[in-house]
Amino acid sequence: MNLPNALTLTRIALVPIFMLLFTLESFWSKLAALLLFVVASLTDFFDGYLARRYNIQTGFGKFMDPLADKILVSSALIVFVALGFLDPLPVVLIVAREFGITGLRLLVAYRGQVIPPSWGGKTKTFLQMVIVSVGMAYLTALAGFNAFDRPFPLIDPTLVDTIFAWLLWITAAITVATGIDYVVKYFGMIRSVLK
Repeated sequence: MNLPNALTLTRIALVPIFMLLFTLESFWSKLAALLLFVVASLTDFFDGYLARRYNIQTGFGKFMDPLADKILVSSALIVFVALGFLDPLPVVLIVAREFGITGLRLLVAYRGQVIPPSWGGKTKTFLQMVIVSVGMAYLTALAGFNAFDRPFPLIDPTLVDTIFAWLLWITAAITVATGIDYVVKYFGMIRSVLK
């Protein structure tokens, strides 16, 4: 197994750990979860970079890298819903799109063809990871101010919740749009394997 594939598998392995840590009430556990999520997100950049730089791209990596991203982001969004921070509807749209496209990729791969990641898909993943990181940082900061019995400074948490909700809806719209783009772009390939 090469290093890029090991980084991809590491990203998946970190998911249950950061999920568990983030659901705990402790500020320190939330901070640790945030740091793990950021590290896991950075492996997404490095596994692709190393695979291209050293020409060690594999079929496993091409399939597992985007799947690892989907597992990472979807798990974080589900934790947000479980904590009551997010409306479940945009999260359902994002998760449904992610695994719908993964299902199409599996179907196409079963017939010996590959739907490669697009720049739109990569941009969408980057945006999702940034949004999740910001949300985790905000909830971690809230937990910290509560733990140290300090008022949250200057910003109304209700306003932050509203802004974050809008950002999530925008992210959901972009996520669905990139899913539609995949289907349109590879419709001929998808139709041929469905016959």
